[in-house]
Amino acid sequence: MRLRGFAKTWQTGPLSRILIEHGETSTGREEVHSVSVHLGLVNQIEHLGRSFAAASTDHYNRVLPGDIVYTKSPTGDFPLGIIKQSRLTKAAIVSPLYGVFTPASRELGAFLDTLFASPAAAERLLAPVVQKGAKNTIAVTNKNFLKARLHLPTDPREIVALSELVEAARAELDLHQAELKLLRNQKRGLMQKLLTGQWRVSESIDALSPGAVPA
Repeated sequence: MRLRGFAKTWQTGPLSRILIEHGETSTGREEVHSVSVHLGLVNQIEHLGRSFAAASTDHYNRVLPGDIVYTKSPTGDFPLGIIKQSRLTKAAIVSPLYGVFTPASRELGAFLDTLFASPAAAERLLAPVVQKGAKNTIAVTNKNFLKARLHLPTDPREIVALSELVEAARAELDLHQAELKLLRNQKRGLMQKLLTGQWRVSESIDALSPGAVPA
């Protein structure tokens, strides 16, 4: 399926055409992050309750806002690793086992992030370049990762339009998640008041029947 107004053909090429490994490492000011399937880059202490970093993080990879991170480790429905864009507003650091790459544009990074949220799409991309060891370990260099081939738009305007579509969907999802969080908090507060006796329900069966108003 294509967005209306765009007719240029898509082309298949290596990721090296659109991603660059900048090779930056920790400056000592960044916080250690991990990569979550559903949340993307997350602060280890805030998300996991503790830091799993080495004693020295000088050699940790620096992730700039908008960068693409490849975990190189099997995770749930992603047996060959996960690919995520950093949606953080400041630089972070991740394990040196992760690959970190800057996309040709932030919009292209958002396109890749959404595409590879699909386990099937991620496996199609990675299977030709990844080797799995006997203990389910993943063997792939950053150089080989960049050799993976992908079908992409050739019109920069189409990439921007697809990115805007993705961001609009994300914003709507974030609103729903925020509403769900508020409803859960409301339910928790209601149950607390009921279970501690602060609020009482009517003992009348009629009052609890559908459509009736509790006393």
